[in-house]
Amino acid sequence: MATSEVLLVKPVEGLGGEGDQVKVRAGYARNYLLPRKIAVPVTRANRKQIDVLKARRAEREQTELTNAQELGKKLEKTSLAFAVKTGEGGRMFGAITANDLHDKLAASGIELDKRKIHLFTPVKTLGKHTVKIKLHPDVSVELPFDVVSENPIEPAAEPAPAEKGGHSEGGERRSERRPRRE
Repeated sequence: MATSEVLLVKPVEGLGGEGDQVKVRAGYARNYLLPRKIAVPVTRANRKQIDVLKARRAEREQTELTNAQELGKKLEKTSLAFAVKTGEGGRMFGAITANDLHDKLAASGIELDKRKIHLFTPVKTLGKHTVKIKLHPDVSVELPFDVVSENPIEPAAEPAPAEKGGHSEGGERRSERRPRRE
């Protein structure tokens, strides 16, 4: 397969960051990266841009790291509580998902991308839980939250024990199978 070397102007997920010189398939460079001005072909003139792009990339990454650390400190001070409807025995109707957590954080004034909230399974029980929020490759925060019932918890009704023998009439059981013929 034909490959070509390109210089990335913008970061590309799974390929590299700005200022990186990468080898990609020629069609990918020709049909996707170059028309969208995500990359430029590597030439002597473009090699001079590498230093400028790397400096800009380092500056951008530093600001992202400081912003993530500030947001992490803000999240550590945050406490969330969810009031949910419950049925018999304190069983929840529905579940708490990453979307619910994102909405609650947005309501408390914290802007965050939903994809950074790593809640692997929806929460379906009452009590204290934690969720991992990955703000930056170097910064992740454990956010505790409570799930409480908004109505009083009713004890689960126990099923009435059946009479001895399993039938209400005479205690005799008849077999459903026919007797064997010999």
